[in-house]
Amino acid sequence: MSDAGIEARMASYLKRIATGPEMSKDLTREEARDGMELILRNAVDQVQAAVFLIALRMKRESDDENRGVLDALRATTHVAVADVPDLVDLADPYDGFLRHLPAAPFLPAVLAACGAPTVSHGCRTMGPKFGLTHHQILAAAGARVDLTPHEAAARADDPAIGWAYVDQRAFHPELHALVELRRLIVKRPCLSTLEKLCGPVRASGRTHLVVGYVHSAYERLLLLVAREAGYASALVIRGVEGGVAPPLNSQARVISYRSGGADESWKLDPREAGIESDVRAAPLASTPDQTAADESFDEASQERDLSHLAARAAEAGMDALNGKAGPTRDSLVLAAAVILRQIGCADSLSESADLARRALDSGEAQRRFLAFSRG
Repeated sequence: MSDAGIEARMASYLKRIATGPEMSKDLTREEARDGMELILRNAVDQVQAAVFLIALRMKRESDDENRGVLDALRATTHVAVADVPDLVDLADPYDGFLRHLPAAPFLPAVLAACGAPTVSHGCRTMGPKFGLTHHQILAAAGARVDLTPHEAAARADDPAIGWAYVDQRAFHPELHALVELRRLIVKRPCLSTLEKLCGPVRASGRTHLVVGYVHSAYERLLLLVAREAGYASALVIRGVEGGVAPPLNSQARVISYRSGGADESWKLDPREAGIESDVRAAPLASTPDQTAADESFDEASQERDLSHLAARAAEAGMDALNGKAGPTRDSLVLAAAVILRQIGCADSLSESADLARRALDSGEAQRRFLAFSRG
């Protein structure tokens, strides 16, 4: 295809989607996929790439546009297959956390210790939040964050480990190359949702998606694209800061499906898992002002703050794996409980919570975390 042909296609897409909230027209699934693939191939100007992503957001992406963008992302993802009958695909926000110390980076080791191989993924830093990420916390805890998808799959296969983290830089370098562009466009494009469904490691059997959200508009979308991507089941949790960890002190809305069945919505009550807490999650010593951060992002100062917080989160996570009581341990138990029940490891939340507690109390979760880190 000539450069003129590429330019004409992208110009056609932009003319239709960037004409205001009332006049804009939707792209077909094939056109949205083509536009996204042109961006990933760096075949169009960065200004056009930015306009494409922002225009889709401003007019609100149609289902077919979301499907098309996801098609482009998954078609260009570097994928490895883990030889396991079931695999949990744990998808926390790539732009991280700023209000709580996240426990979820340690959740794959707990799930693996309960017999559920798990892979998480993300990147070191991502806008617009530029928060604390799995990459930063795992690195601070001494774990590998530079695995290829095939190396991650091998660790998920390993009966002595059973879990892994794989970075976007390794499984999708073309998408990762857009990090700076996404910083410049400030607002979250559809990529912020859809990149979590790239699926860099998949099971030879069934792959189960676990993903969080904040805004109710994403409930239907996440289930829609999870089915499109072929996940055997999906668990969508209104978690802390949009992550997979439910709040400890209140009920959380959950929507899910299993094995091609109908969508279900229900309320997750921490008390059913034996959790009684006065806090939502492990708190920071001081909570950053997110409004100020959004308005004036100081990369150098936030990098220093995040390095300190990553060390604190790593310490809290390792303490929880070592048996220390507190909100980080409670978050691991509650999140593991709802996931284990979803994938059929237990029939009730109380039973699956007991599995998670035994994995922690026996030291098996800690052993698996350290085995991964040494590998």
